[in-house]
Amino acid sequence: MSNDNNEKTAEYFATQQKEISVSQFFEKNKHLLGFDNPTKALLMIVKEAVDNSLDACEEAETVPNIKVVVKNSEGNNFRVSVTDNGPGIVKEQIPKIFGKLLYGSKFHHLKQSRGQQGIGISAAVLFCQLMTGKPAKIWSKTSNKKYTHYCELLIDSNRNEPDVIKEEDIENSVIKEHGTKIEMEIVGRYRRKQGVDDYLKQTSISNPFAKITYHSPDGKKTVFPRSVTKLPKPAKEIKPHPYGVEFGILDRMLKKTNAKTLVSFLTKEFSSVGSKGAREICKLAKLKKSASPSSLKRAEIKKLLLAMQKVKIQRPPLDCISPIGEEEFKKSLKKEYPEAEFVTAITREPAVYRGTPFQIEVGLAYGIDGRDDKSAEILRFANRVPLMYQAGAGAILEAVKKTDWKRYGLQQPAGSIPLGPLIIAIHMASSWVPFISESKEAIAPYPNIVKEIKLAIQDAGRKLSSFLSGKRRLGEQKRRLQAFERYATEVAYALSELTEKNRKEIENKIIELIKERTKLRKDGDGNE
Repeated sequence: MSNDNNEKTAEYFATQQKEISVSQFFEKNKHLLGFDNPTKALLMIVKEAVDNSLDACEEAETVPNIKVVVKNSEGNNFRVSVTDNGPGIVKEQIPKIFGKLLYGSKFHHLKQSRGQQGIGISAAVLFCQLMTGKPAKIWSKTSNKKYTHYCELLIDSNRNEPDVIKEEDIENSVIKEHGTKIEMEIVGRYRRKQGVDDYLKQTSISNPFAKITYHSPDGKKTVFPRSVTKLPKPAKEIKPHPYGVEFGILDRMLKKTNAKTLVSFLTKEFSSVGSKGAREICKLAKLKKSASPSSLKRAEIKKLLLAMQKVKIQRPPLDCISPIGEEEFKKSLKKEYPEAEFVTAITREPAVYRGTPFQIEVGLAYGIDGRDDKSAEILRFANRVPLMYQAGAGAILEAVKKTDWKRYGLQQPAGSIPLGPLIIAIHMASSWVPFISESKEAIAPYPNIVKEIKLAIQDAGRKLSSFLSGKRRLGEQKRRLQAFERYATEVAYALSELTEKNRKEIENKIIELIKERTKLRKDGDGNE
């Protein structure tokens, strides 16, 4: 077949192929990161900066003091700044942390953390420059420096590299001892509900050790005080567990390891694998214990993988997760919902999915003003971060709906969430949370995760049921006392006639008894 001048050849198509940088990809697909409407975009900018600040303070073992300022700028623009008292960032790292997507310290470490992929804060910078064309401004001071380093930067999306516009060392700044401040300008929309205000309130609940000072666009200052003064137990890094590894990862690990034999590879590179377990795996896979890990062929790797997932191995270490804690969770809910009649919290024992440890916590606050005839409000958290959107999807909602709330004294429409003045706060802590999308807004409904959430809800629900039962009994007692009080004079008269004792003395004794019983009822905790 002959070619004419209009025919496009394979060589022509080859010239059209270009590498796409990760910055270019997210520039065109910003909705994947949660920047899909103006209200949510403003929230996401604050969220990414606050998450970074909390992580930095915890890693430096510093109790966080965070200041968030959201101001109206020109048109629909908002200027957002977040300042923390963390360790600061060394000068050389600032451009990479804020100006390069997929750059971070947590991706290769298997332990609980807020961020993981190294996308969050740099994606916020990218989105702001896409909307306004203005650079991000960063101030950073480390404890051993006299000066604060100031930097203005954009992201070169073609290369996924930072483009530093300006940098200098300044002597006087908003940072006194050490810490970081970032300021960005965004086109957004401000609203309190499901916006920055709700996010910061929920962040305060899941991070009870942090003090957050917030200046909103309407000029209002809100302080979310800390309810505990100690930082949580830090999460420790662990190695992968054999039950959670996949073929490609195992293949890469075999090629990179320094181990000389297959047995030493299994014991050194994986958690919970001892020499006995490693020998059992080799035996089941019909591979030599002394075989060089890098020499294994694809068929042998497949046999090894199957054997690893069949041999009985202890669960992974659990110190890679750091829950809120029952008492801390309870104090935090009481602080944010002081009107609640009853507050409880449950922290389940850790469980495992696909070799990954996770822990579920549930807090309930009952008696919330203005919610008597409404559906209960569900607060969702993952690794202490509020999940503000996609509330109709994921493991948490599924578990709430599957729970029989009528057993605990609440009304519940079929297949729905319960009704009543109730806050249901659910937290999942894990070394790797399985989110259903890149924007990290809902937890994937794996059956064992849903099961653990439901069991935690049931534990908390039984405590709520006891309170409501006690409240009903106290209500009945109050009605009996009111009836007795109403007829105290007639009762005193009848007793006086029967006993021939002074009617007034009898009446005073009856009133005294009623007052005593009323005081006991008021001083109680909901149980008789």
